Amino acid sequence: MKKLNINSALFILVILTSYPVFSQQLVKPSEAIALALEHNYGIQIANNNINVAANNKNILNTGYLPTVTGNAAGSIDTQDAEGQLANGDVRVAEGAETRRYNASINLNYIVFDGLGRYYNYKRLKEQYNLSELQARETIENTTNQLLTVYYNVARQSENLKSLEETLNISKDRLTRSGYQFEYGQNTKLDVLNAEVDINNDSINIINARQNLINSKRDLNLVTGNKISNFFDVDTTVTFLLQLNKTDLLQKLYTNNVNLIQNEKNIAINQFTLKANKSGYLPTIGLTGTYGWNESTNNSPLAFVLQNTSTNLSAGVNLTWNLFDGGATVTRIKNARINLENQKLQKEQLKQEVERNFNNAWDDYQNKLQVYGVQEDNIKTAKNNFDRTKEKFKLGQVTSIEFRQAQLNLLSAELRTSQAKYDAKIAEILVLQISGELLNVEF
Repeated sequence: MKKLNINSALFILVILTSYPVFSQQLVKPSEAIALALEHNYGIQIANNNINVAANNKNILNTGYLPTVTGNAAGSIDTQDAEGQLANGDVRVAEGAETRRYNASINLNYIVFDGLGRYYNYKRLKEQYNLSELQARETIENTTNQLLTVYYNVARQSENLKSLEETLNISKDRLTRSGYQFEYGQNTKLDVLNAEVDINNDSINIINARQNLINSKRDLNLVTGNKISNFFDVDTTVTFLLQLNKTDLLQKLYTNNVNLIQNEKNIAINQFTLKANKSGYLPTIGLTGTYGWNESTNNSPLAFVLQNTSTNLSAGVNLTWNLFDGGATVTRIKNARINLENQKLQKEQLKQEVERNFNNAWDDYQNKLQVYGVQEDNIKTAKNNFDRTKEKFKLGQVTSIEFRQAQLNLLSAELRTSQAKYDAKIAEILVLQISGELLNVEF
């Protein structure tokens, strides 16, 4: 009866810990990035902001085109009137109607506004360039986030595999302990210890599987939920060991998206300052009007019953705001201060980016070294476990010693997996700060 219970427990554990046997979609990092670039909502919003900036810099929004307005009106007057003619006759008009209609087309065009619209147009073009850089920053951050989540899924997958291998070892140990107990080679305590270890290993697998499911949901969220429900990731990691710190540091000054955005903000403030200075200069404009007027009068007192006229006029006007209460002076002063602040932020940002790069580079190198040590450590743990396993079969070590060697191997595998993906994520951060993240194939 006891043997039947052990076999039943093993059967249940196999059902609980087995993955679906059908093959799952393998999603590579490059494929996940492609999905995110197309379907990630943050990236789509950033692209829409680029379209808004493109509309703003269009000639339709620059003030270079004239304005044309049309006006039309009509009115009806009814009045009672009485009048005396030169010969003494008196005439009376009751309910006499006078109808008036008019329409006109007016054109206004600013020939010169002190170069204000010229610099505003330049500013709008720079704002468009800035929106492209902001979209690029969004893409870089999303790519970093995606790869971080992707490699977390890979790490969780490797952890689950290691835990499943540990469970298989524990199952084999339980089977061996059961046979040894039947033949009187050990005590019931060894069997109970093996069952407890299987339960602990099974709990670890249940938790690991849930962590993997959650991580996959995170990855699917970044890609806009465009991956099928069942998928695997590539656990192969290749490091860009040819990276050179000096080269990356030079690229940082020209490729880092934050530094480039700061340069665009300086240019925008320079054009804003020049546009404000246009308030010191006059504005010259052209005007033109074409009008049509018609009036009818059925009064017997009227000399003209209907009158129709058209007119065409054109003119030039000059406006010079000689003094506006100091508003222009204030705008110029504030624009100069804003420009100076942008230049100060440039120097501050440059120092911060250099520090972040150096920290990221040192962290990357450190994690590569840790990964190398962990790889050596796992070889030692594997060798120790293999020897302990052989001695356990021969009855030269206890089940407790065997379990400890087994846990040491599992711990080494988990630490090595953690170190590998930590180093890869650190490498991604180095590439992002240096502005090379989008230039590397994953």
